[in-house]
Amino acid sequence: MASDIQEISDKVQSENVFIAELKNELGKVIVGQEELLDRILVALLGNGHVLLEGVPGLAKTLTISTLAQAIDAQFQRIQFTPDLLPADLTGTLVFNPKESKYLVRKGPIFSNLILADEINRAPAKVQSALLEAMQERQVTIGETTYPLPELFLVLATQNPIEQEGTYPLPEAQLDRFMMKLVVVYPSKDEERVILERMSQAVKPHANAVVTPQKIAKARAVSDSIYIDEKVKNYILDVVFSTREPENYGLKKLNGMLRYGASPRATIFLTTAAKAFAFLNGRGFVTPEDVKSIGPDVLRHRVLLSYEAEAENVTAEDVVKRVFETIEVP
Repeated sequence: MASDIQEISDKVQSENVFIAELKNELGKVIVGQEELLDRILVALLGNGHVLLEGVPGLAKTLTISTLAQAIDAQFQRIQFTPDLLPADLTGTLVFNPKESKYLVRKGPIFSNLILADEINRAPAKVQSALLEAMQERQVTIGETTYPLPELFLVLATQNPIEQEGTYPLPEAQLDRFMMKLVVVYPSKDEERVILERMSQAVKPHANAVVTPQKIAKARAVSDSIYIDEKVKNYILDVVFSTREPENYGLKKLNGMLRYGASPRATIFLTTAAKAFAFLNGRGFVTPEDVKSIGPDVLRHRVLLSYEAEAENVTAEDVVKRVFETIEVP
């Protein structure tokens, strides 16, 4: 077993060399936000989608477009508005009078990296079209089904401040996202660098240092990373404690939770922990990997009761209490 883990570690260390170069390239444009970049790379390696929440102006769009430049991938930004139609995302059939037949016009969703800007501003039909593509990784136009690219990552944003005229994502659809990341303001020193870097006429630009094929190889290695039975049990305890808190020493959470995390949380927590281990050059998952990535996987999967909201208890508080209470192997 030890020799197998060593073999996997050797593979990881040879395959993750590009991570440092990729981060360096992203750092030429993006100031700070190391945790955000790490989480997006985890999603990229774990083949999962990300929901970004933060006020305007925190470089969410710039981060995604810069990542697309650095991995030589196609990027599309879709601004979600109340008048958007599902066909505006997926594409449609267009009649060609010269040939007297319908031609397929594919929509912007047929790209590698999709930025769904302000996803909660579009009506349910549009949200559903995007989320179906995320889940099935295919789109049906007319009578034909078209597969999406192998490298396909959706990063959706929503603004936590203004809720008027929005269509909040239902909990079942939120569950499709591997992680929900909260984007915070930069520090004063970081903002000074932003001031000096972005106020110039010539803006910084990232060069392509990785290919989608390299990402696919890294995904295969990340998927093979060893995870011990004790760590698997730890993941299960964490998830089940959100459903049955009284059985895990969390009696204070009784009555605070309407629903706990779904089985998708277990799957995504395992996948994300493996990808996080890959980023750190290890061929095995540690409990610390699970604790580091866990809040991002769980925060949008814990549904609070009215009692919790009345007491100003947040999902962040619940997840924090879970990780403080569940015994680490």
